[in-house]
Amino acid sequence: MISKIEPLGTSTGKIVYSSHCQNILDLSVAETMEIFKSSGVILFRGFGVTPKQMKDFSEKFSGRHIIDFTKVSIDYDKFVNFVDGEMDSLIPHSENSCFPFRPDVIWFCCTVPAEQEGETLFWDGVRVWEELSQESRQLFLSKQLKFSYNNVPLDKLKVFIGSNANTIDDIKLILDSLDGVSYQFNDDNTVSVEYTCSSVVKNKYNHQNAFANHFWVYHKKTEEAIFDDGSRASDEVANEIETIFDKLTEKIPWEAGDLVMMDNSRFLHGRGAFNDNRRQVFTTLSNLKF
Repeated sequence: MISKIEPLGTSTGKIVYSSHCQNILDLSVAETMEIFKSSGVILFRGFGVTPKQMKDFSEKFSGRHIIDFTKVSIDYDKFVNFVDGEMDSLIPHSENSCFPFRPDVIWFCCTVPAEQEGETLFWDGVRVWEELSQESRQLFLSKQLKFSYNNVPLDKLKVFIGSNANTIDDIKLILDSLDGVSYQFNDDNTVSVEYTCSSVVKNKYNHQNAFANHFWVYHKKTEEAIFDDGSRASDEVANEIETIFDKLTEKIPWEAGDLVMMDNSRFLHGRGAFNDNRRQVFTTLSNLKF
């Protein structure tokens, strides 16, 4: 039974508080899902959650977990990961949205918050989309994003695809089943992959358009073309997006034992810079079964 709920900042998100040292695993799955479907972000506070409990709790909601090979895993099945040891800022993005294996949910667990700052930041992609000008919305509706991965080692690709990819034929079968994926096997036992997708995502539960993607990371960090026609967004569009992100930034002010459940089909997340190498935040990625 969930007894105390408060708004999370000015977002649709909610803070769910523990009642009398309640175990996170005792929360009602059905009640939690109802809150999650409408809010998109839940911060569970006062439950003293550990990384293992994060994984155990996420299993109640999930049909499948997804390996994140970009991070350091801390458990035997490689599903629980340390966010990273860096202290710089992270650009707004939706997790794995530049890959064809995008999770429904990203879960965060904080065991040690930074003494100052170090908050996880988040942005509602539905609100970002609504704030965009009509011209910018038309741009993103008319063009696909393109992500290219050259000479990916087969062993790494097998890990990312999953346990069913035992042979080259298995890999081809899985890649052929994925929307927006084209590939080429190379002579050096690597694969080159291109993935195209829309920057506009239909939110899983309310089916609204959401600007929830990897566009901003690639636009800010590279000079490469981001659209499938070989073009980039203009400076005017980039300035508009940056202004909107600045306006809509929300924060998760971490406390030890906090757990966050975030709708990855609606929200982008990132991080502000901080100066405390003791900070410990962990994640796991999953697809929901509801």
